[in-house]
Amino acid sequence: MHYDDVAALQRHSSAWRLVRADHAPLIISFLDQVFVEGNIRGIAAGELADRLDDVLHALNEGHDPPLFPKPARAYLDFWAAPDAGWLRKYYLAGSDEPHFDATPAAEKAVAWCTSLRARSFVGTESRLNTVVDLLRQMVYGAEADPDTRLAELERRRQEIDDEIERVRRGEVDVMDPSAQRDRYQQFAGTARELLADFREVEGNFRALDRDLREQITTWDGAKGGLLEQVVDGRASIADSDQGKSFHAFYDFLLSPTRQEELTDLLRRVHELPALADGDDRLRAVHHEWLAAGERTQTTVRTLSEQLRRYLDDRVWLENRRVMDILRSIETSALQLRGERRIEVTVEIDALAPTVVLPMERPLYTPQTRVAVDSSDLQSGDDDFDATALFGQVHVDPAPLTAHVRRALLQRPQVGLATLLNHHPLEQGLAELVTYFSLTDGTFDVVFDDIPEQVAWTDSDGRTRRATVPRLTYARRAELPQSAPT
Repeated sequence: MHYDDVAALQRHSSAWRLVRADHAPLIISFLDQVFVEGNIRGIAAGELADRLDDVLHALNEGHDPPLFPKPARAYLDFWAAPDAGWLRKYYLAGSDEPHFDATPAAEKAVAWCTSLRARSFVGTESRLNTVVDLLRQMVYGAEADPDTRLAELERRRQEIDDEIERVRRGEVDVMDPSAQRDRYQQFAGTARELLADFREVEGNFRALDRDLREQITTWDGAKGGLLEQVVDGRASIADSDQGKSFHAFYDFLLSPTRQEELTDLLRRVHELPALADGDDRLRAVHHEWLAAGERTQTTVRTLSEQLRRYLDDRVWLENRRVMDILRSIETSALQLRGERRIEVTVEIDALAPTVVLPMERPLYTPQTRVAVDSSDLQSGDDDFDATALFGQVHVDPAPLTAHVRRALLQRPQVGLATLLNHHPLEQGLAELVTYFSLTDGTFDVVFDDIPEQVAWTDSDGRTRRATVPRLTYARRAELPQSAPT
């Protein structure tokens, strides 16, 4: 790290301020006991104050004046102040009592102080094996050549086959107690770091949500752009490297098979004689992982709900502002209504400009003159029957509508072909066309592209046929089922 980096940490890091605080032993030990060792992800202010009051009473006993004269609530509020940043104070939905949770900075300070303690045993072999395994996973996991992948798998299978043969011959390599303690030490450190990482992941999610809210607050563009920013912001939280890693880890823990395997492995590890002095808390550490992961999932879910409610409130405020502007315009218009000297006129040529390009104009086309030859005209007959020119057929739609409504009393819909079987056409094609133009409030007319044939007999006794689209009359369910007599 450079000088400027360390100087910036000294000025702005909450973990650095905690280590340098006047009451750092009290703060670090209490936060470690409650939030780190106890793995509490949220506690009511009253309960936390009672626990701190017991600690203060034990420390002040035998000292006059007392070492910590302030009440427990005052210390908690000071630790949660922005200048400190060691506790996060918040309110749960539907609760008036504040709750507290340790911040990632406080957990980092606790972990740093824990790392300063001297260790009687420092294992290195297991960490070296872990490093080599991680390198292999990265190298061969990113290898796209099938031959290389197959060669590595063959090598690993050969190692397993060799070990199987040695075991069959009775050559069993048992891990010595020092190697067991070495690996257990690394396991314990990694398990505790995972619990600390969950709190930091939750804090990072809150920081991303806070940045997104700042963008919404300062947004001055269109609503469509704001919605796009919100969707992209939520997607960036889920699609970030941290989000993908967290979801993959959480899905791994949710597997029932994995849970059973972890439970069995932890039980068998703590039954080893070399690990008789192991940490009892680690016997069920996977349950603490699940609880911490569920708390992080709940936080993300709560942040999403709060963000949606925040957007709804913002839209409501914008709509209210528009209504206030409209009311002010109406009020001003009413005040100016009696002023005859003020004439406000606005002329708009069009809602959009008319664009006419030169090449879009058609070329001149001369009109074609039609020659009319009227030299050879002949007179017609004077004695022909002209009644056919003036004969018109009028079809009354009321009886046809009554036929349809009467048929719909017995069924929800009826086709034109079925209707004509019971009521044949009497006025020919004109009556058929009238059926297609019927309108009534008790039924709907539905046309299909499927053709069907309709037949009738004209006045001369000849059978006529017409191919028409399929016509169906459908009864409206909300109307009463009644028909005129």
